[in-house]
Amino acid sequence: MSTTTPDTAPGLALGTAPDPFRLDGARVLVTGASRGIGRAVAVTLARAGGRLALSARTSDALEETARLLAKEGHDAVRVVGELAEPGTAGRVVDEAAEALGGLDVLVHNAGILPSQPDGSPAMVPLQASTQESWEQVVAVNLNATAALCRHAHRHLSASPRAGVVLMSSLAGVVGAPLMEAYAATKAAQISLVRSLAVGWARDGIRVNALCPGWTRTDMTASVQEVGPLSDWLMAHVPMGRWAEPDEVARATLFLASQAASFLTGQALLLDGGASVPDCGLAGIPKPPSPFLAG
Repeated sequence: MSTTTPDTAPGLALGTAPDPFRLDGARVLVTGASRGIGRAVAVTLARAGGRLALSARTSDALEETARLLAKEGHDAVRVVGELAEPGTAGRVVDEAAEALGGLDVLVHNAGILPSQPDGSPAMVPLQASTQESWEQVVAVNLNATAALCRHAHRHLSASPRAGVVLMSSLAGVVGAPLMEAYAATKAAQISLVRSLAVGWARDGIRVNALCPGWTRTDMTASVQEVGPLSDWLMAHVPMGRWAEPDEVARATLFLASQAASFLTGQALLLDGGASVPDCGLAGIPKPPSPFLAG
């Protein structure tokens, strides 16, 4: 008499099952791959066997990511482009697909906050912001997202393992004063994910969003450096710390891989518990807001 355990299946010897977290041979486009989360995603997906095309606004920083991959024996196609410019998203997708021989996974990580002249985030309330800054954020975070997905569809629909991962944010799920443009566009990405997941399911394309909370990147460097503000923010994170880019990258790998083969239309919150409301009952004691100081 023979039996089948949960670890073995008929006709499949123990230890021969493929690793569902591997991306061996998968053709992957990663936008915003020049630094921070995007660079960590590129490295993680390459280590998992993905064949990568990297995109970013500037070639120098993109080359640094490519050099990091080359040190580990991974080649990567580079496609430079400013996604805020009309027509760039389509060109980036098509050049990546042509170089890779098709496209299996799109990871759209590129995104911006309104910024000061020195490049630091301009965190001001909506009433003190400008229409120009609003439109700049919408152009990259929303319009480029739609354009990338639109142009990627024909490539992805030809793939047997197609997936899209949009890098949204905790800010798209909870209230985010002083970041209204960013929050609104990240919420719109989640809505787009849900619509595309339903519309593209019969085309064999999974579409999901990843929503990181406060993560140590260049974009958040100015906040990390202000002790009272950083402490106040971390007091609202039950795990009490910043996320690291590598942690976001590993969650991205899950969503892009066959480990998530029946997962679509979801917004995965990677926020250390920050989105869980404590209703003022069992929450961690929080210091006074630095925004109200003085």
